[in-house]
Amino acid sequence: MLAGAVAAVSAALSPAMAQRQPNSAPSASAARAGTIANIRIEGVQRHEPETVRSYLLLQPGDSWDAERVDRSLKALFATGFFADVKLVREGSTLVIRAVENPTINRIAFEGNSKIADKDLTGEIQLRPRVVYTRTRVQNDVRRILELYRRQGRFAATVEPKVIQLSENRVDLVFEINEGAATGVRSINFVGNRQFGDGTLRGTIETKESRWYRFLSTSDTYDPDRLTYDRELLRKFYLSEGYADFRVVSGIAELTPDRDGFIVTFTIEEGERYHFGKMDVDIQLKDLPREAVLPLLTVQSGDWYNAEAVEHSIAVLTDALGNRGYAFVDVKPDIARNRETRTLDILFRVQEGPQVYVERIDISGNVRTLDKVIRREFRLIEDDAFNTSRMQRSKERIKNLGFFKKVDVTNRAGAAPDRTVVMVNVEEQSTGELSLGLGFSTSDGPLADISVRERNFLGRGQDIRIGTVVSFRSQQLDLSFTEPYFLDKNIAAGIDLFTVKTSPTSNFFSGGTPVFQQFSYGGALRAGYQISENLRQTWKYTARSDEITNVSRDASLFIQLERGTHLTSEFGQVLLYDRRDNRLEPTGGYFASVGNDFAGAGFGVQYIRNKVNFGYYYSVAPEWVLSLTGEAGNIFGWGGQPVLLQDRFFVGGENLRGFASAGVGPRDTVSNDALGGNKYYVGSVALGVPLGLPKELGISGRIFSDFGTLWSNDQKNLVLTPAQLVSTGGLQPNILDTAAIRASAGVGVSWKSPVGPIRLDLAVPLKKEPFDRTQLFHISFGTRF
Repeated sequence: MLAGAVAAVSAALSPAMAQRQPNSAPSASAARAGTIANIRIEGVQRHEPETVRSYLLLQPGDSWDAERVDRSLKALFATGFFADVKLVREGSTLVIRAVENPTINRIAFEGNSKIADKDLTGEIQLRPRVVYTRTRVQNDVRRILELYRRQGRFAATVEPKVIQLSENRVDLVFEINEGAATGVRSINFVGNRQFGDGTLRGTIETKESRWYRFLSTSDTYDPDRLTYDRELLRKFYLSEGYADFRVVSGIAELTPDRDGFIVTFTIEEGERYHFGKMDVDIQLKDLPREAVLPLLTVQSGDWYNAEAVEHSIAVLTDALGNRGYAFVDVKPDIARNRETRTLDILFRVQEGPQVYVERIDISGNVRTLDKVIRREFRLIEDDAFNTSRMQRSKERIKNLGFFKKVDVTNRAGAAPDRTVVMVNVEEQSTGELSLGLGFSTSDGPLADISVRERNFLGRGQDIRIGTVVSFRSQQLDLSFTEPYFLDKNIAAGIDLFTVKTSPTSNFFSGGTPVFQQFSYGGALRAGYQISENLRQTWKYTARSDEITNVSRDASLFIQLERGTHLTSEFGQVLLYDRRDNRLEPTGGYFASVGNDFAGAGFGVQYIRNKVNFGYYYSVAPEWVLSLTGEAGNIFGWGGQPVLLQDRFFVGGENLRGFASAGVGPRDTVSNDALGGNKYYVGSVALGVPLGLPKELGISGRIFSDFGTLWSNDQKNLVLTPAQLVSTGGLQPNILDTAAIRASAGVGVSWKSPVGPIRLDLAVPLKKEPFDRTQLFHISFGTRF
């Protein structure tokens, strides 16, 4: 188009030149002969003539110059205002004939369902009332395609359509064919000798396409995720001792039919190293080397682990900071010995530059109040700056769960010894509507619905209302938590609840419930961190329990407890937790002690004590040995016995191989479980890999459970004559023994798309004749 316009200008100028020299080509001097007397603009409607003139390099009174005419033409085209422009000479007048580009009246998207219109609109540059140009449209097409490729839809196509309207306006429609998600057909590794493909596939985020991943996007190709996978592979090998590991390449190739990618990682594992000599070079006054060496968390002879080295640096920095050395710089010098395959590490500890926090600037938070973010900081204004504490502050802010993105950086302050900490966050939705479905052999089918807001009014408060309905219980509860009560590091909350349950019924028993228990009440609680790993929680509970709908065939001991009982209880739990992961621990331990005192002012009177512990040890990758246990006792005071609703029950979830409430004191006549005052249960388990690809989420275990439940306040109860009449003259007794029960079994867990599914098969090894056993226990649940 531009070339045609230039040719038109040349043709317009050439007749005058030809008249002067009819038989020869025009000379440069002839082309420049004469002056421009006037400039006339034609075809322009939306733009002012003066706007057009401002782009010209020729003005009235200037000499005719073909080069300047050419440059003026290019300048007009570069504005993007015109679809066509011609510069024509008519005598001494320069005529600009322009055809304006249309303006966009409306932009629409058709065929899109995976990406909303608002998201597409935010991606493109064109807008209504903006000048339409082909170049801009093509740029927006590329942007839309890129948006779909980020979602793994590489087969998507976009075709722009223009609908002509009056007054030189157009409607622009992007017709989109989203196509199927381009999944990852296979993930291959080249160069791995020590770890199988399945292990490495479980390490990275990208997964192979499988039918059970219909709720996940990890099996769609994402270039950014592939880059992250390279880093995950590097971290995995460095944590396993392969200090020379590197990813040579990570390539994704689209299959010829364009329906999937084949991802190939080429790696070099290198040799595996042990930690060699560990030493510390101290360059701080009044701090001997011997005082710092015990602080190291890495030991000679262990396999090299880069994360362990970083952890040692963080521990050293924090420990020295607590001893008054606010400005320390810890750098590891690593000496590699290839012959012995060891890495000697010298931790150089020296005084760093003295820098203080000038201020903390927070941006990006629209709903969340500044103080909610600021109180998670381990640094405050005028503190000595500490990189480790800044990173820990970032982790604490991320752990709030209020933000999609958290960036914490620092820049130079107003003085050389000052720094400004900058926090930039991007908020995300904190409201939750949760629907749950599940099943267990003790509860049967269950469902729960809850509505929760984790950042109520932007104050970080947590409010929740929920209900649970199952074969043996129905529950409604409301809870509210203020994480920093009175601006102190105290998580205070209130709970209100109502529960209907049939404690001794079993889904598979097929019989009617022995009795029903209706409970309602409320609780006040407050918890706080004593140290990084030690937490204490206090709680006061006021509750009403009613035993009703007792079956005619139920134990007389249960019938005697029919009625309503009130409870006023104070309790506390002290928890020390050093697990590496609270949901799926592979190392560490925890222990807790709980105490409850009932009878404060009114109601039943008892004292209850409970202890829990757990220890986890990784024998080998994916082989985790665990030892867990709990024990408790409850006894009445003031001459009052412990009632049915307050006793312990054992079996099912806490002692596999036995039915729910299948162990413990039992009526000799009705065979009903009555609960006990003392119990202990424990479990030894070994997580076992099944040889299946890790991304399937299927794991196995071998376990042995043991425990018992005994002691019942009604054991020596003597019936009255009227009560003996109701039993036909029989004096019912309670079978009660502290003999240990034990079982052994195997289990399988599957992290399925509809939630975790857990199946355990256990056989009792030691039991009493009156115990109720259960061969298998199954449970699953999901939230969506």
